[in-house]
Amino acid sequence: MKIAILPGDGIGPEITAQAVKVLNALGESFELESAEVGGAGYAAHGHPLPQGTLALAKAADAVLLGAVGDFKYDSLERSLRPEQAILGLRKELGLFANLRPAILYPELAGASTLKPEVVSGLDILIIRELTGDVYFGKPRGVRECPDGPFAGQREGFDTMRYAEGEIRRIAHVAFQAARKRNRRLTSIDKANVLETFQFWRDIVTDVHKEYQDVELEHMYIDNAAMQLVRAPKKFDVLVTGNMFGDILSDEAAMLTGSIGMLPSASLDVNNKGLYEPSHGSAPDIAGKGIANPLATILSAAMMLRFTLGKAEQADRIDNAVKKVLAQGLRTPDIYEEGTTKVGTEQMGDAVVKALG
Repeated sequence: MKIAILPGDGIGPEITAQAVKVLNALGESFELESAEVGGAGYAAHGHPLPQGTLALAKAADAVLLGAVGDFKYDSLERSLRPEQAILGLRKELGLFANLRPAILYPELAGASTLKPEVVSGLDILIIRELTGDVYFGKPRGVRECPDGPFAGQREGFDTMRYAEGEIRRIAHVAFQAARKRNRRLTSIDKANVLETFQFWRDIVTDVHKEYQDVELEHMYIDNAAMQLVRAPKKFDVLVTGNMFGDILSDEAAMLTGSIGMLPSASLDVNNKGLYEPSHGSAPDIAGKGIANPLATILSAAMMLRFTLGKAEQADRIDNAVKKVLAQGLRTPDIYEEGTTKVGTEQMGDAVVKALG
């Protein structure tokens, strides 16, 4: 099984190294090959997604990504900025379904910004459509405003659009995921304002006819954002579009105590996936050895479960992370008084030891 390792920028190389260490400790015969991506790709090859990196990602059975982005590349034209590598990988690999579990480990209840009684026992799954919406819709750009009170001035514009097939396939993923959990699905939209999301609601409702054993609820995005912090445990599986999913998943991350605890999987129609932590490259703490590698390690576990068919090994990693947290080890982002503060490498070593 060939795994493409794309460390990326900022803390990406540090946290990815810990996930690789854990994978190697499993005793499996993985073939691991690394390549530059993001700012590192631009620095080495003049493009955030070099052709060699893309070829490796396509040839691999799965991709493990660190993070991309660095302030020093903000002056580049948009097509050359590090973040374009993520959009390019999603498009070229056909990664349309993003799965982001938000689980609050009992030991981290005090690290959440919400009261323990509100978040204790939290276990939700956010499914985000990944290749449509305003992030990919065309036309887009900057032009002269053609009408209205500001006609003649420059305006920026993007296009929100979804084809029926795009909505149907992500809806099927969501209903099937709900079947494996508590059979409750909440579809998030803005159908009261946007034609695109009235269409989304209509299609999701139609797909629901094939999943009558799953309870379906529709909810507007503004209400959903509020409910996530008011009563997050009322949710089980949430499905939404690209932009709303981007926002809600980061909001949900803070319920778990730190975005450094949130893994993610981006899957194609055959469950080949790109796996990455939900957080960014955090260039401000890069090289300090204090970044939390657990989201990346848990992303590697998701990779084993969803793409590589190694559920037992995925469970070993998940249980090792639980054991390390129970031992009181904490990186600075989840540190509380009475626990032991450790660095990136120490946390990786602890997970390896806990594998047994």
